Amino acid sequence: MPINARRATYAHAIAVGLFALTFIFQVTTRAQGPDARKGREIFRFDTFGDEQLWTTVLRMHEVIPTIDPVTALGVGLKVDVEALPREVIDAILAGGPALTNPAVTVGLLKLNAVVGVKGQVNDDGELTSIGITCALCHSTVDDSLTPGIGRRLDGWANRDLNVGAIVGLSPSLDEALKTEFSSWGPGKYDPRHHAFDGMNLIPLNSPSLPIVIPSIYGLRNVGFETFTGDGPISYWNAYVGIGQMGGKGTFTDPRIGLVIHQSPDLVTPKLEDLLAYQLSLRTPEPPRDSFDRQAANRGRRLFRNEAGCATCHQGPTFTDVLNGASRQVPLLHDANEIGTEPEYASRSATKRYRTTPLRGLWQHPPYFHDGSARDLPAVVEHYDQRFGLHLDAQQKSDLVEYLKTL
Repeated sequence: MPINARRATYAHAIAVGLFALTFIFQVTTRAQGPDARKGREIFRFDTFGDEQLWTTVLRMHEVIPTIDPVTALGVGLKVDVEALPREVIDAILAGGPALTNPAVTVGLLKLNAVVGVKGQVNDDGELTSIGITCALCHSTVDDSLTPGIGRRLDGWANRDLNVGAIVGLSPSLDEALKTEFSSWGPGKYDPRHHAFDGMNLIPLNSPSLPIVIPSIYGLRNVGFETFTGDGPISYWNAYVGIGQMGGKGTFTDPRIGLVIHQSPDLVTPKLEDLLAYQLSLRTPEPPRDSFDRQAANRGRRLFRNEAGCATCHQGPTFTDVLNGASRQVPLLHDANEIGTEPEYASRSATKRYRTTPLRGLWQHPPYFHDGSARDLPAVVEHYDQRFGLHLDAQQKSDLVEYLKTL
């Protein structure tokens, strides 16, 4: 065979082989699909490169070494007991100076034990950078060692977390902004106040309207995560991961006039695995004997019939958000239809609210997006007055007992 012919044959064989390998890889990748195990690592430990905000701009690595563990726990930071060596656990149980020494805070970061916070510590014990992960707001611990220190509870909102107080420690912010952040209080955050574009904090809306940090378990088949149904879960993950956490990536939504372009994109390639893990998080069962079973049975009948709650809180997910013209277009409600605060919705992409899926209600007061209902009786009272249900005291109590079971 002539040399040129042999070369052509070899080239063809190589091309066929490469095509076959590519095809096999693509088929295998599709067959494997998103990986929830990778998603857990992303959720717990991936900062998406947001050190560019927390270290370079906010300079939190300068502040944290001055904060002792007692103070850190006091603003809602949590510690993963399973990341602690035995000697550290013993020191904590013994009391004394272990939790009042700022050097211990840096030591906990070196152990990667602070939930949702990642720090780089050099050989001299100096904190050189700081970043945050999804777990900061959407995980807590079971307090099995001591309050604030225990086993992780992923997907549970950290309602002790005072984000405003933490960010307010930054030496880079002016006093007016610190004062505004300090007004949020524990368990609240305003995702419509500012965005970060990789270099600067961009003002979005003012004054600040903080909302309660939501739990993110029980999301399978819900379809839309945000209070205002702006998009599916991964849309919100991208919005928060890039624009709020400060991760490196690209996010564009002309509906709210936000365009962020950063390269390389450290967020978008991880969204599928992150979603797989989020969808695996099951709603926690209510504690045994935490509700009256007979009253709850009566309350379920009220919920489905006389009270009319099931008109919107439908089916196994207790929401009607997927009952729109298509599953890609959420069914939403005007603020005045449900009697809730309208301003936060006006700052969103949809300008409306979606019916909240009811899950794990026993676990996360206060209720409504703005936390305006301090407990479940307040929720029932709101709708009784809004829709003129005229429920008597026993019926209201029965409804509350049923809501505790969800």
